[in-house]
Amino acid sequence: MPEHKFDVLCFGEMLIDFVPTVSGASLIEADSYKKAPGGAPANVAVGLSRLGILSGFMGMVGDDPFGHFLVQILKENNVNVECVHYSKKARTGLAFVSLQKNGERDFLFYRNPSADMLYSPEEIDIEAIQSSKIFHFGSISLIDEPVRSATLKAIEIARQANCLISYDPNIRLNLWPNIDAAWNGIMLVWDLVNIIKVSDEELYFLTNETDIKKGVQKLWHAGIRLMVVTCGAHGAYCATSKGIFSVPGFSVKAVDTTGAGDGFVAGLLAGLVHASADLEDEKELYKICQRANAVGALTTTKRGAIPALPTLDQIEKFLKKNLTGKL
Repeated sequence: MPEHKFDVLCFGEMLIDFVPTVSGASLIEADSYKKAPGGAPANVAVGLSRLGILSGFMGMVGDDPFGHFLVQILKENNVNVECVHYSKKARTGLAFVSLQKNGERDFLFYRNPSADMLYSPEEIDIEAIQSSKIFHFGSISLIDEPVRSATLKAIEIARQANCLISYDPNIRLNLWPNIDAAWNGIMLVWDLVNIIKVSDEELYFLTNETDIKKGVQKLWHAGIRLMVVTCGAHGAYCATSKGIFSVPGFSVKAVDTTGAGDGFVAGLLAGLVHASADLEDEKELYKICQRANAVGALTTTKRGAIPALPTLDQIEKFLKKNLTGKL
């Protein structure tokens, strides 16, 4: 069997999050912002690397100071950047993130277009995808052309190479033309992927179901190996072809939930890299999701996404502290 260059290759957007320095302030009220690297697939790539996983990032940033800053962040976090392109036609995307008192947030994006939207099918590194165990992407790259076509091509390459394909349908309705376009765009690739992570809110959007099990049943297809539904501090539900079970979360003082879902995905994929081939072992999946819950929880204790993602050592200490006598 050929040696893999990447445990996980993450595809999509990388941008700058501007986060208010004071929690509870709206974008109108905030007086100052802190620059933080972000973008869901890039967050996952860094999260994976911090957990000791060989990760790479495939996408495009602007050939501008912010773009070069973001690539430097990836390099500093030992993420492979061979598949990153620079655009001279558009600038790096920006997102202003308003933190509410409970740590939840709202986004205001500046991307008309941003560089990540211009990534084209011709720029895909086919061999990089073929040399990956897991190919991970989100739904933001399905909104606009040419990156939409690039995403579909990358998925097809990953399928032909028998990579596990991981999908996080991050729902940002203000980026889509309308709600119907968002639903249709997100579901466009549903039958092509093996691993899916959705939040309970995203599950409701896609199925109109508040019952987790019914929602999962509506979205299940034969190609899915694993679907995980995250429920914030309440933990997660893990579904396989054999059934569905819950994994309790951890209680922490949330400062900023930006990147918590991406942290969870990083923890999940890190576990799956080393998991048994059938992905059906409930005890093994329980432990994997438990660790993923811990990664997501710790990510909420600091501001920003990438700056808050924990290291393997931090996760080990957190689990030892919080699971003593519970294993």
